[in-house]
Amino acid sequence: MLDIAVTNAEWMAGDVLAEVLDPPPPVDYLNWAEENIVFSERESEFSGPYNRQRFRYFDEILIALSPDDPCRIVTLAKSAQLGGTVLANIFTGGSMDMDPGDFLYVHPTHDNAVRWSKMKLVPMLKGTTALRKIFPMKARDGQDSVTYKERRDGRGAILISGANSPSSLSQVSMNRQVQDDLAKWDMNSAGDPENQADSRSQGREFAKIFKISTPMVIPGCRITVNFEAGSQESPYVPCPHCGFMQVLEWENMLQSLEEEHPERAHFTCTGPKCGCAIEDHHRAEMIPHVEWRATNPKQKRYHRSFYLWSAYSPLQSFERIARSWLAAKGDPPKEQTFWNDVVGKAYRILGDSPPWEDLRDRASESDYVHGNIPAGYPLLTCGVDCQGDRVEWQVVAWGKNKRRAVVEYGVFTGHISDEKCQANLNGLLKQGFRNAYGRKIEIDLLAIDGNAYTEDVWDWARKHPAGRVIMVRGVHPEGAPLLAQVKKERNRRGKLVRYSKRFYNFASSVMKMSLYRNLKKDDPEERGFVALPKGLEDEFYRQMTAESRKAKKSKSGFTQYLWVKDPNQANEGLDTHLQAEAAWVRLSGSQRDLVETEWDRLMAERECPPTDVQGDFEDLLMATQQPADPPDDQGKSSDVKERARKKWSKK
Repeated sequence: MLDIAVTNAEWMAGDVLAEVLDPPPPVDYLNWAEENIVFSERESEFSGPYNRQRFRYFDEILIALSPDDPCRIVTLAKSAQLGGTVLANIFTGGSMDMDPGDFLYVHPTHDNAVRWSKMKLVPMLKGTTALRKIFPMKARDGQDSVTYKERRDGRGAILISGANSPSSLSQVSMNRQVQDDLAKWDMNSAGDPENQADSRSQGREFAKIFKISTPMVIPGCRITVNFEAGSQESPYVPCPHCGFMQVLEWENMLQSLEEEHPERAHFTCTGPKCGCAIEDHHRAEMIPHVEWRATNPKQKRYHRSFYLWSAYSPLQSFERIARSWLAAKGDPPKEQTFWNDVVGKAYRILGDSPPWEDLRDRASESDYVHGNIPAGYPLLTCGVDCQGDRVEWQVVAWGKNKRRAVVEYGVFTGHISDEKCQANLNGLLKQGFRNAYGRKIEIDLLAIDGNAYTEDVWDWARKHPAGRVIMVRGVHPEGAPLLAQVKKERNRRGKLVRYSKRFYNFASSVMKMSLYRNLKKDDPEERGFVALPKGLEDEFYRQMTAESRKAKKSKSGFTQYLWVKDPNQANEGLDTHLQAEAAWVRLSGSQRDLVETEWDRLMAERECPPTDVQGDFEDLLMATQQPADPPDDQGKSSDVKERARKKWSKK
């Protein structure tokens, strides 16, 4: 006889009710990280499980992200390669595991979003046991795609978006979100993407928004604006000698930095009675005792903001920080990269150009005349700007330490498609410019504006080797690479056109910042110095300084900072200079300078007297009109003249 056990209906109802009413376990990102995050050797030099002792400064940020902290927004302004992606992954993965719901992860562009999904998110979902159980990772029923990952039980999903795609930031409501690389977000076709993303959590009372980024430039840096709007918390650590709590500031290290001995880089205790050196090996004992202290504590309930930089991270030594600065010092683009990626702060730019009169006055005292190349600048580039009825061009010579010298500026009448105009450009490539040693140096690389009249420009450019002529186009985002190849272009008929791998975008905004800083330098030996020749018209200097960086409010109320041209002043002098610099960047490569041996070769080849000068009639006149030599050299002057006459008569 079979026994059948029948449960009590009242007991079953009570059991179900108890399960429903039982509060969920606490959302503890710290504990989840220790139990689930494991670094491989490929991901980090500290392979193995997540170690809170090593990254103690992350504890407070993860606590702020938990539901137990009342704040709605958490901002982290940080150095590059500091572990910000790990924090974002813990927040994302831990949320989907412990407190599932819809999660939005926004990157600067759709391409960035796809790359992160494939290279970061998918490995985390596959490699983390807790997540592997709840995500199917199979493209069925729309549950899994590159930009959408849904839990098996349908209780939540991760939507991955680009800030440049307004459609992906609409019609969704999110409990939690990450706004990654926020400083690189640009306005999209619908307005301000940050406002669009923030509004996706507007209807959720207990939403969490994590804004994270390495800063860019101020004014206008999104992550800096958010940091200043929040609690402004900094990490204090105790001096290993006296215990005085203090922030490790870059300026503190800089004031005691010895350029000849970067290995001695250290901080100096700011305690009232200490002043001892805080060295690299002290970090291991200081970091476990880190304390976050707020400058604006009244904001902690709503918006907690944190700042963290490389000096706290075991991933970068004090010596490497010092060497990074010494390698960047004096070169504005490199200084910006150091300030952003190493110090973790926004780079303050010069919004105004130097007065054009100052440049004109400095040029009037120059030791060379326009059309000539001064000593020490053996490499030559040219920038060409195309207008409807003319092309304007500028030749710039380059020397060691990114020093440059303006050589010549000119205008050819006619449209770029005109045969005469093209013939003039052909002649410019061939004519050469005389240097201080009497040699004529031809242009090494010419960069011509390909933004307007693209097909006509290409028609001329393709007749010359790629090693002599490239097409360029300025782009405005401050996070853009200094020079990047244009991969796909379409003509006016929509047909895909290939430009023989010689069309490049250059970061015009970054180059303007750099140029205006360098134009203010007056030491010819200083890195980045710009030499100016005698004889150029005042109009050239007005054009070089025709733009300034201004604040402009968009329709959505967001303030943008853009380079604006004086409406009453042409700016081709500035444009052609930047195009010539783009050609220089192409020649010098990613390091933005030639190696020492290459400079030595160029100097040996070009900066020595010619063995057989191919002079012109003016050269002959100058040779025959030299003043007589001193009395003790009687006869030598007439001999020189006679040899010159014989040489030229043979020619």
